[in-house]
Formats: sequence, structure tokens, C-alpha cells
Amino acid sequence: MEIVLNSAPRKVFVVAAGAFLILLYIGLAARIFIASVFADRADLASLQRAVRFDPGNAEYRDHLGRYFAMAAREPERSISPFRAAVQINPHSAQYWFDLASAYQVLGDVPNQSWALQHAVEADPTTPDVAWEAANFYLVQGDDEKALREFRVVLENDPSLADFAIRYCWRIKPDADELLRNAVPAKTPALLAFLDFLMEKEQVEATKKVWTALVSSRETFSLGHLYNYFNFLINHKEVDEARLVWQQAAARFGLSSYLPSTNNLIVNGDFHLDVLNGGFDWQYQKLQSVTLTLDPSDFHGGHRSLLIAFDGPGVTDAGIRQYIAVQPATTYDFSAYYKNGAIEGAGGPHFTMQDAYSQAVLYDSDELRETGFWKSATGEFTTPNDCRLLLLHVRRIPEGSPIRGKLWVDDFRLVAKNPVAKGLGAPR
Repeated sequence: MEIVLNSAPRKVFVVAAGAFLILLYIGLAARIFIASVFADRADLASLQRAVRFDPGNAEYRDHLGRYFAMAAREPERSISPFRAAVQINPHSAQYWFDLASAYQVLGDVPNQSWALQHAVEADPTTPDVAWEAANFYLVQGDDEKALREFRVVLENDPSLADFAIRYCWRIKPDADELLRNAVPAKTPALLAFLDFLMEKEQVEATKKVWTALVSSRETFSLGHLYNYFNFLINHKEVDEARLVWQQAAARFGLSSYLPSTNNLIVNGDFHLDVLNGGFDWQYQKLQSVTLTLDPSDFHGGHRSLLIAFDGPGVTDAGIRQYIAVQPATTYDFSAYYKNGAIEGAGGPHFTMQDAYSQAVLYDSDELRETGFWKSATGEFTTPNDCRLLLLHVRRIPEGSPIRGKLWVDDFRLVAKNPVAKGLGAPR
């Protein structure tokens, strides 16, 4: 539509109307600007002025409510501005959360529940809101809703996982139930649950969480695997440790670290990186002992393990390996060693012990007095209750100073009549 300005009155009217709209816009902008200036000052008079200048701003109402709730310690006066804020903007979980907190201080449980429910509906994935709601429902005895909100926390804030898991276990100390209704199939939550259950010595429950963790296909570090493996070993769960190691081999590309019927000792010639965990070699730093992979001197592969002794108090070389075996079974052991001049009373030995009873099943002759590669061999039979061996290099007798170098390589252990492939035979 075209407006024809063919008369002076019409022109005046249009100019006046335009000027009025411009002044109106400037006035509104000025009010909003002035309100923002007052809001930044954060004292009561300024916040009240901010609300008067911009009454449709929910944030200023919420700030005024917070002033009454926290600075003035007058929670009853905070209710009105908080309610105004949620009326202006009912989609802000924070405003509903602030209102719920005020009702909580006043002991108004029904209105606190009403406000929290609106906060959850406004933003169902905010961890802070879910945490507050979960604790409210926990106090009220509504376990189902509490678990639902803790699940939101676990899904969205890994930093709160440990605390959330502990609350969930208080509500329902049942791994199956929590895996269904509270702990999501996400690595941080499952690892927090696994760590908690290990702390509580809940062996059977850890197996269920581990299964969920492996099934999730999400990544996690080898350190968590090693911790769980050691937990199982410490609780004499050898078969479960074998299963976990097999699963890890597929997941982490560790198939080369699986024992076989041809050799139950993993990485016996040290051609692989030493993992320091699981069924591979494990080592620890000991005073007066240094461990080094030596590519310049070896027996069979392309490097050996060099053990350097230099000082008193040496009882063990600090290198060991767990080996899953069958009870009442005869095994052949062999390994190669070479040394420089070893000085001191007593020398190193290859030793096989029952990992739990500590009974020595095989002890080699003293590994000294040879400057060339030499084999140490032996045969032993496991007791009827033996499921796990510990292979290590120990010094007999202990205590006095010892100095010198020992190279070891090509460890091998085989059953004389193996009945199955893999990590030993089933019972």
C-alpha cells in the first residue's frame, strides 16, 4: 500500500509519529540500560530499582530473591521475587531451583517438591538440579525418584560419580538393580561403580559391573584393567582373572600376551613391551636393584632382562609373573641365565611358589659362576588345591650386600599332559 503525502498535515503527522516511536524506543532502551547498571551494584536498593526499570526481566527478579535469601538472610522475602522470576520465565531450571531452595530453608516441603519438579522438567539433564532433586527424594523416602535423578548426575557429571554411586548403594545395595535403574552404561559411571565395589570387597558384584563395562564398548585405560585383575587375584578369583585377561586381549590388542599350552609364561623372551600388569611380567623399583631390557645380549630372541645388584638388603629382584595352572599337574620349567661376576654371600634363584600358600614348588640352583648362557631346568607337581603360581627371582640367603649383573631370558613352562589350550584347563 502506498501512502501519498500530498498535504502538510499528513507530513506533520508522519514525522510526529516517527519521532514518537523513536523516543519510545530510546526510552525503553534507556530503562533497560539503567536497570542493568543498578543490577550490577547488587545492593538491595539498586536491585529493587533494576526490577522497577525492567519489570519483565526474570534475571533481576531472581537476583533480588537471592539477595533476600543469602545476603539479607530473609528467606521469607525471597519467595515473591523468585515466584515472579519463574512466572516470567518458567523454562529456567535455575530460577525454579532457587525457589525450591528458599522453600527448603523455610521448611515448606510441599512447595519445595513442587518447585524441584518444575526445575527437573525445565532442564532434565542439569546435574546440579538432578543432584538436589535426588537428595530431596532420598530424604522423603522416594527411592525410585532418587535413583532416577542420580542416574542423570552419573550421565552428565563424571566428577560427581563417586558420591552419586555411594548414595545409590545406600538406597539399593544391589548391583543388578543399580545397573538397571541408576548407573548408565558409560565408562566413568561404570568405573566409579567398579572402584566402589572393590573398596567394599563386593567380589560377585564387581563381576557384573565388569561385564557391563566390557559390553559398553567404550574405551578405558589399562590401569583400570590391572587394578581389577589384582583385586581378583587378591581374592583368589583365578578363573575370573583368566576370563578378564582373555577379554582384555581382544579389547586392547593383547593377544600376544595370552599364555598357551606351548608356554604358560607370557613374554618369556622379553620380545614384547613389559606391561607391568595382568599375566605379563610385573615389576617394582627396589633399592639396590636395577632392571633393564638389554638388546645387546640375549639367548633366543632379540633382548633379555638385565638385573643389576648393587647394595645390601636385597631379597628379591623385583620382577615376577603370575601363572594360572591346574592342581595336581606336573610341569616342566626351563629358563636361561648369564652373569658377570656376582660378589656377596648368597645368590639369585629362579623360584616357583604357590601364590597363596607361599609353598615353594621349584627352586633352581644358585644362578652364578657362568659367563655364558646356561639353562636352569626342573620339574614339579602342583598340589591338589593349587591354581596360581608366582614366578620370581629371589636371593638366598637374604640380607648381606650383593653386587653384580644377571641376564635372564627364554622362560618356559609347560604341562606334561596338557588337556586344553589357553589359560590353563578348566576344572
